[in-house]
Amino acid sequence: MMSKAMIRKIMYVAVAATLFMLTLSSASAQQRRQVMLDKVVAVVGGSAILHSELVEYAEALVSQRRQMGYTSDRDPLDESLEALLEQKLLYNQALIDSVEVNTSDIASRIEVYVQAQIAEEGGIAQLEAKEHMPIYTYRELLRQRYEEQAYAQAMRNDVVSRVTVVPGEVERFYKHVDKDSLPVIGEQYVYAHITKFPSSLKDAQQRTKERLLDMRERVITGQTKFSVLARMYSLDGSAMYGGEMEPMPASYFVRPFAEALEKLKPGQISEIVETEFGFHIIELIEKKNDLYRCRHILLRPTFTREELMEPANLLDSIANLIRLDSISFDKAALQFSDDATSKHNGGIVSNSDILERMGVYDGARMTATRFLKEDFSAQGGKSLDDYAALMRLKVGEVSNSFQTTDIMGNEMSKIVKLVEIIPAHTASLEEDYIRLEEMALQQKQEKIYKEWLNDKIMSMYVYIDPAYRTETFENKNWIK
Repeated sequence: MMSKAMIRKIMYVAVAATLFMLTLSSASAQQRRQVMLDKVVAVVGGSAILHSELVEYAEALVSQRRQMGYTSDRDPLDESLEALLEQKLLYNQALIDSVEVNTSDIASRIEVYVQAQIAEEGGIAQLEAKEHMPIYTYRELLRQRYEEQAYAQAMRNDVVSRVTVVPGEVERFYKHVDKDSLPVIGEQYVYAHITKFPSSLKDAQQRTKERLLDMRERVITGQTKFSVLARMYSLDGSAMYGGEMEPMPASYFVRPFAEALEKLKPGQISEIVETEFGFHIIELIEKKNDLYRCRHILLRPTFTREELMEPANLLDSIANLIRLDSISFDKAALQFSDDATSKHNGGIVSNSDILERMGVYDGARMTATRFLKEDFSAQGGKSLDDYAALMRLKVGEVSNSFQTTDIMGNEMSKIVKLVEIIPAHTASLEEDYIRLEEMALQQKQEKIYKEWLNDKIMSMYVYIDPAYRTETFENKNWIK
């Protein structure tokens, strides 16, 4: 019988040969000479790393770091090779573990990128000349790389997603961490708000439903495709992919969406579905095992300028009464605010809305009321409009009304009160538990991931051309 090492070597030769044959079959004579000059520098599982891929990755890494004003002492080729080795391993393990990713949106992403490249180069012929390959080969190369990256990221997420920390671990982390390594927590803000939606919300909702009913009718009667309408009108991030979402179990969707989805057969379109995100119509594409592949169109109510000014004028009147001590901010929030999560707490803003949307119901995190400057962004979750208003205030002052949107993108008016400014300080367990919990979790996730990675390196076939082996790899296990 052949040894496992011999079988792996045969697999490597077959994969490398197939890769070269596919490339050579579509290349011109000049391109063939270039490909033959290319070299397989490493193989992980069934995936080869070519010298050209390594150089391209290293050039992108250097360019990105220049833009960030960052340099590294490591050779970019060595650093890039280690990153590609890890990516190939994650990709191969994802296939072994049948990790699911949404590959349906990759074609759309590639096409957007390719069209941008064509425009930049001045035409298809010019792009083909630059890349030394036909446009269809270029698209296929991009597809392979995009899919590999998607699978690799999904595999890594799968490994660390199950890692959690308990309070005792956070305390141990704090006691044992080098105090010089503790982060300096920047200036933080505690603030309260009163929010109001237009009183014409029901009329606007009805208009939105009528628009969706019209779209549904156009699709059912064959006047237009669902994906076309999604690209044109949907307010969800999936719009650029024709409304298509990543295949997921029904339980991963919010309840009304899931309930409507479960009633559909492939090709059917739902009635209007209302969720906290807005109003949807849903088309089921297919159901594979417990995974639902679907597309949807999301709309939210829109308002006229007069409708938006009505709550703004009301809030300005309330703000003036608060400044005259005719009513306290706490009582005004309880009486007038449309934010159910804060009105009973004096309007104090917390993380509850963000975490509920993420499906995280952690008491300590949900009641966190201190926000850094970077928390006021699309990524941080709190509105930049809030930050802009707060920066004009002194502690205890109340803003004028301003237009903004809630976390779901619904338009509304708001006033804010700056309650407290907490100066920058070194993180402490008493004052910054949540920040330290995040650090402890990140450290534990990295530890678990490294242990998992080392185990997979040992069990998966890894070959590195001797000319590319280096002692500068952070993980010495790559060199077997």
